[in-house]
Amino acid sequence: MTVDILKTKEELRNLIDAYASLGDEKKIAEQMELFTVDITYKAYMGDFLAGNTVGREKLENEFNGHASQVKTYFTLNGQHTVEIDGDTATGTSFSQIKMIRDAEGKDILTDYSVKYDDKYVYQNGKWLIKDRIGYFIIVETRPVL
Repeated sequence: MTVDILKTKEELRNLIDAYASLGDEKKIAEQMELFTVDITYKAYMGDFLAGNTVGREKLENEFNGHASQVKTYFTLNGQHTVEIDGDTATGTSFSQIKMIRDAEGKDILTDYSVKYDDKYVYQNGKWLIKDRIGYFIIVETRPVL
């Protein structure tokens, strides 16, 4: 493995970690800078396609709407594998996402186990997410005691 490949793998890992951190902090405008302008973002809940968004501006509106309903986010990223091909790459990453929302005056925790399949491109000196498919494999909701 070359130094360039190792550097690229680190940059791609930093990209997915930045996505999680900025989301947790509800810095949606900054998070959008991690995507290409023509991002395609799909979300599956089991076999059901729950979301299919094209374009960074539309995605930002959707993320802002979602974030307005969430009191707290907490994301923990796990393994991340990538295949690099010049200025493009594909990757798979796994995340544990926790969200706390208010429901009738009670804090409700939703715990998501997510697998992301990504396509990345290198543009203007940085790696960006061009396509992202989120597979919400396990979803558990319960009151916070």
